[in-house]
Amino acid sequence: MLSRPSDPLPAAHDRVYRSLRGRIMHGELAPGTALTLRGIGKEYGVSMTPAREAVRRLVAEGALTLSNSGRVSTPELSNERIEELAALRALLETELASRALPRAHLALIDRLNIINSQVAEAVTKGDAVSYIRRNLEFHRTLYLRAQAPAMLAMAETVWLQLGPTMRSLYGRMRQGRPPESHRHILAALRAGDEPGLRLAVRTDVTQGLRMLAA
Repeated sequence: MLSRPSDPLPAAHDRVYRSLRGRIMHGELAPGTALTLRGIGKEYGVSMTPAREAVRRLVAEGALTLSNSGRVSTPELSNERIEELAALRALLETELASRALPRAHLALIDRLNIINSQVAEAVTKGDAVSYIRRNLEFHRTLYLRAQAPAMLAMAETVWLQLGPTMRSLYGRMRQGRPPESHRHILAALRAGDEPGLRLAVRTDVTQGLRMLAA
């Protein structure tokens, strides 16, 4: 009997795409950071073709912008765009949280508490990238319980577009403690309080962005 061949390794462009996507979403790149295909290829050890394909996908998702002159960069969002994306987060994430509530068992709440402790640690250290990463992990962990993959994918696309802006927001706020809204989210989950949960999530995902757009 012939042995079954192993699964092929991910394509080079997919590896580059996923790495760049994560860096942008977690605020590793500031707004307006210019990228070149040559630079991406050198950094990841790939040719121009996979670098170009990765950039094409990220431009399509709104994670990168492509000017008429061909310049590729992370987005610099206008106040109107920030307001629009904040409104999208409020719509999508309150619905995801509401759908997750019936499946919010004690193990999930314990996991969210652990992640929130990591958020607090990142705040104490002033580590913006770790803060954004853990903050999104807190939300994603909750929303996975909603069992609404299409809706979660839409939310993640919004996070992706906001990543560099969130980095700027963190630097401007210079906050010394984790978001108070996380405690309210956890309290609402424990109590099974859907209106309270929706309010806490809406407040958490919009108040910082609205401060930036003010």
